[in-house]
Amino acid sequence: MLGASPLQPRILSSFVGDYRVIRSTRHLHQPFLHNPGRKHVSMQLSRSFSGLTDLLFNRRNLDELPGTERKRLRPGKLSPRRPVPAGIQRPPYVKSQKPPGIASGPEVHDQKGIDCMSASGRLAAQVLEYAGTIVKPGITTDEIDQAVHQMIIDNGAYPSPLGYGGFPKSVCTSVNECICHGIPDSRALEDGDIINIDVTVYLNGYHGDTSATFYCGEVGDDAKNLVQVTKECLDKAISICAPGVEYRKIGKTIHDHADRHRYGVVEQFVGHGVGRVFHADPVILHYRNNEPGRMMLNQTFTIEPMLTIGSINPIIWDDNWTVVTEDGSLSAQFEHTILITRDGAEILTRC
Repeated sequence: MLGASPLQPRILSSFVGDYRVIRSTRHLHQPFLHNPGRKHVSMQLSRSFSGLTDLLFNRRNLDELPGTERKRLRPGKLSPRRPVPAGIQRPPYVKSQKPPGIASGPEVHDQKGIDCMSASGRLAAQVLEYAGTIVKPGITTDEIDQAVHQMIIDNGAYPSPLGYGGFPKSVCTSVNECICHGIPDSRALEDGDIINIDVTVYLNGYHGDTSATFYCGEVGDDAKNLVQVTKECLDKAISICAPGVEYRKIGKTIHDHADRHRYGVVEQFVGHGVGRVFHADPVILHYRNNEPGRMMLNQTFTIEPMLTIGSINPIIWDDNWTVVTEDGSLSAQFEHTILITRDGAEILTRC
């Protein structure tokens, strides 16, 4: 994920039923979530914020999405935690059930490390590709989790999200307005949905991290365009990566392309170093910024832009994981783990 930032966010928050509304005049930098000024990264939003204030939120309109027949996303029932065979290597954070501190310094590898990262990235890509093939109306996100979990352990790897800070499932499934960190549950996918599936595997001591947004059945043009432009943002960002390039150019590239299509760029969640640890320096911001730092040869990190059709303000559910758009507008995300090479960047999470 990311490193400490000098930016101190001012957050205005209110707690309303199943939702926490979060607005920020500055930006929280996180891959799952990073609290600037503290060496701590979590898939979870902290329950304690600075500058708390109450915000009015109309519960009567929670299900209403003007101009569409689509209903707002609602949590379903969770199945029991799925077991992992004893012989499979676990990441260190699994035993503690607490989000680990962010690793200082970038993930830069020797040849053995590159080989291991290539293997974990390739497996993550294969799992994601398979998960995409089972997306169809009527399948539940829990069934997707079951398929992902089984394929990962069948290949001798550990599903990295499982037990990360207490996350209960093996994959993140983010449907429609869910920006990220959707927990697989009993909700069945519906015709016209879009779903981001975020897969990370821990294989031979190295994490490979990737995600993509898939269509479920017949999807409308608005959703298709959003998904296509989000993928283009990732592709364009990767194309400018090389040794010595400033990280900030990633954000400018993504933001410029999103602006051309009038989509919003979510600022609270970012990319991160990945390798021997799940989340490490550097922070990869997906929006225009002036943060310092340059890419290094043999370094690995993720780029994972999240775009929205409408509001970029996030709401966090009471499960302390699921993040949705404030106005219920669609959100899409794509992610790759890349390796900085002499010639540019190699995508490790590609089949």
